[in-house]
Amino acid sequence: MASSVWDCFFCLLPSLLALLLSLALGWPRARCCTRLAVKAAGWRLWVMICLILELPLDRSRGIGVKEVRSPGTGVFGSGQVLDGLSLFCKPTALARYLLQHCVSLARPRLASWPRGDPHLQTLSSMLFGKHGDRLQFTRDHLLLRDGGIVALDWAAASRLSETDRRKRWEGRKEHQSGGFFTAAPPVLLVIPQYWGGMTPHLQVLCRHAVQQGYKVVVFHARGTAGCLLTTARLAEFGDPADLEQVVGYVHSRYPTSVLVAVSEGSGSGILLSYLGESGSSSHLTAAAAISPVLLGQLWFEVDMPPVYRWGVMFHQKMKLRRYASSFRGVLDVDRALSASSLRNFEEALSCSSAPTPPDWERYWERNEPLRDADEVAVPVLCVCSRDDPLLPPVSSLPLPLFQSNPYFLMALTERGGHCGFTLEVLEYFKVVTDFLKCEGREGASRSGLATMMRRPKLQPTEGRLVDAEEGSFTWKRSYTR
Repeated sequence: MASSVWDCFFCLLPSLLALLLSLALGWPRARCCTRLAVKAAGWRLWVMICLILELPLDRSRGIGVKEVRSPGTGVFGSGQVLDGLSLFCKPTALARYLLQHCVSLARPRLASWPRGDPHLQTLSSMLFGKHGDRLQFTRDHLLLRDGGIVALDWAAASRLSETDRRKRWEGRKEHQSGGFFTAAPPVLLVIPQYWGGMTPHLQVLCRHAVQQGYKVVVFHARGTAGCLLTTARLAEFGDPADLEQVVGYVHSRYPTSVLVAVSEGSGSGILLSYLGESGSSSHLTAAAAISPVLLGQLWFEVDMPPVYRWGVMFHQKMKLRRYASSFRGVLDVDRALSASSLRNFEEALSCSSAPTPPDWERYWERNEPLRDADEVAVPVLCVCSRDDPLLPPVSSLPLPLFQSNPYFLMALTERGGHCGFTLEVLEYFKVVTDFLKCEGREGASRSGLATMMRRPKLQPTEGRLVDAEEGSFTWKRSYTR
């Protein structure tokens, strides 16, 4: 009898434990303690994984530890930080207008751990995206002056769901009422990473842009993303020659549209170079760079964590192997394929070509993204994170440029990883365009001239009028050619 009672007890024990656990979890304090215990266990497991993979880890972001913010100059150099974001810029009318009207800058949404972990955010933005309806792209091939070919992928709205179509129509009406549309919808030019390919992060950005009524076109450099390579050379990191022809072509197709551009990560090299070389002759109205590489030489010389370096090198070498036989006569292909760092790989490809190969320093004299920063004549927003694992430390950022040049603005967040932000660059483009139109109307009433945020490349004193007391600018649109 006793044996049967114990047998019955042991049979019912799992059910009893499950009942007790469900009752305990129904108690708020027990539920909270269980959640904290699970997070603490997950944090310890993540610490072990980071140590094994040699990933940098900020232990101040762990469970039960109060987050410590890095000191630094904040909004307008005042030392203030707005909800985990610092805005480095010259105190111009545009900067004040952005803070007043750009919600994502004034109140950024920054995730906490574990979603806010820099490595998880970085990997998520590069490898994992939202499932569901995907955009369909139509590819054009553009023949360049030297015989090379680049690919332009145009996003089609035909694959959008009914909800997305409704959002697109509502966004179009909103832009039309705000003056964002002219004779045609605005055009968004998207520039992926230097090594090519579309990440889920860019997929989401393109989808939101189409929903809001943009014409979206993605620029793929020669030899990347399935684009055929018809010349015995690859584009250099900061060479904007191909992008210049692409911008001219897109503008010729939509001459009455507002044209804006956004780059992701290392794709900022050619975008910033283009803005500097084109000056006020650029057809762009505004630009944004997400997790940009501002100092190209430093980025190639400072090693990133092994996992990321292996991924980037694998991608680059796979692309090179495809054209290895064509390159052997002009490049040191074997040296590039055996390279163990980004610097060695780039140096083997770009500093070993005949007949007079440049050295590493001369290569960056002509390819550094900010080499012509003083000539940039359109507003550029750079969105960076303090915990970005793929970029050099925050201490190396050229902050004086953003605090002295009215065309450069930097939003520096506490968290976000590499290209893992929720800040809306599309909102930034709309606010900037609204500001320029308002400024244009006010300037026209004062002087009879259409005022916009442009600066002449060869005559900088005619492009801006500075108020010596307040440091505010009157933007006058002008061209050098």
